[in-house]
Amino acid sequence: MADLAMVFHWGPADMEPLSLTELMEWRERARQRVESPHGTRSKA
Repeated sequence: MADLAMVFHWGPADMEPLSLTELMEWRERARQRVESPHGTRSKA
């Protein structure tokens, strides 16, 4: 959940209604965003 908070700026209230499956899917999207060459985070 920390990955989602960091990448998408979501708080606990934003994630609470999501199922475990949905959280896992969003976590994968966060990973892809961070690892993308066009992502918002650098690989420092």
